[in-house]
Amino acid sequence: MTICLGFDYGVKKIGVAVGDTDTHIANALTTVSAIKQKTGWAEITKLVDTWQPKLMIVGISRQEDGSDNDVTPRMIRFSRQLEGRYACPVELFDETLTTFEAKQMLFDEVQVSATKLWQVQDQLAAQLILQSWLNHQQLSNK
Repeated sequence: MTICLGFDYGVKKIGVAVGDTDTHIANALTTVSAIKQKTGWAEITKLVDTWQPKLMIVGISRQEDGSDNDVTPRMIRFSRQLEGRYACPVELFDETLTTFEAKQMLFDEVQVSATKLWQVQDQLAAQLILQSWLNHQQLSNK
């Protein structure tokens, strides 16, 4: 079994999810705050220590034409920092529209308030990123 952590990187908040390659199920974990654009490394270190992932997946967003958007370089930098700090391989995975999809699910299907939505949307987006990656791996291995 390979434990994976998934990340939905944002300048202010980073959603985190956990999953594994045996069950192919991802679960939302938490949202790490990035105070003054400083990543909450202490909290991420606790998650890495607790879950001992063998792989980390970072959602990457780009423009519709495939070019970088304003946040893409920061996402790439964050993924390199993860790999360097924790000596754990990191894969980038397309996250197009996952935060939007997470908001829609929470608002439409679960009727979450706007305040609660702001608190949990990133971890659900991380779950969607990781679940999409796990699904892709499962299909690729058939």
